[in-house]
Amino acid sequence: MSTIGIIGSAGRMGQAIAKALADAGEDLAGGVDQDGDVAAVAAKADVLIDFSSPTALEANLDAAMAAGVPIVIGTTGLEERHHWLIDSAAQTIPVLQTGNTSLGVTLLAHLVREAASRLGEDWDIEIVETHHRMKVDAPSGTALLLGEAAADGRGVGLADSAVRGRDGITGQREAGTIGFAALRGGTVAGDHTVHFLADNERLALSHMAENRSIFAKGAVRAAQWLQGQKPGRYTMPEVLGL
Repeated sequence: MSTIGIIGSAGRMGQAIAKALADAGEDLAGGVDQDGDVAAVAAKADVLIDFSSPTALEANLDAAMAAGVPIVIGTTGLEERHHWLIDSAAQTIPVLQTGNTSLGVTLLAHLVREAASRLGEDWDIEIVETHHRMKVDAPSGTALLLGEAAADGRGVGLADSAVRGRDGITGQREAGTIGFAALRGGTVAGDHTVHFLADNERLALSHMAENRSIFAKGAVRAAQWLQGQKPGRYTMPEVLGL
C-alpha cells in the first residue's frame, strides 16, 4: 500500500484521482492547490501525482526532490524549460511525465509508432483531437504525445515535421509532415484519432475517453509502479512493459 499526495487536488482531475486512490485501496497523503504547502504534502507521501499547472511545476519538483519522493506529472501545456527542469529533477528522484495517463492511449501511441515505422511518406499523417470547451491548450498533450510517436516511428523530429492551424490558401500538402487539428466544445473528456491517408486507402487509429476516471486510474497505476524505481525519467509505456 502506498501513501499518495495529490497536487491540484481541488480540480476535476484531482478529485477523480482521489476517488481512484480509494478504489485502489491506497492512502491519501493529502492534497494541495494554488498557494498551498506542497512541501508538507510531499513530506507525508510515498509518491506525488501532479495535475496542477505549468507555472507550479518548478516548485512541485523542488518539493519532491527535497522530500526524496517520486512524482508523476500529468500536467499539460509544458514548454522546453519545463522539460529541462524535469530532466534535472530526474537525476535525483524518479519522475514520470506524460501528456496522458490513460492505459488505452499509451497502447494507442505504441500502435501509432509501429504504423508510422512501416508505412512510407506516401501515407499522410493527420491527428485530430476534440476536448471540452474549458480546455486552454491546443494541441492537447495527448495529441502531441501521439505526434511524437508518429515522428519517432518515422525517425524524424516532430518540431521539424508538425503542421498546425491551416487557414487560407495553404498550398499543396508537403510529404512527410504531421498535421494537427484541435476541436473544442461541450463536455468531451478527450477524443483522439490518428489518420494515415494514402492513395485509395485510409487507416484510422482512435481512442475515445468517456470520462476522466480512466486518466485517474492510469495515474494511480503509474504512481504505484514509480514507487521503488531508481532516479530517472520514465514514461507510461514502461508502466505497461512496452
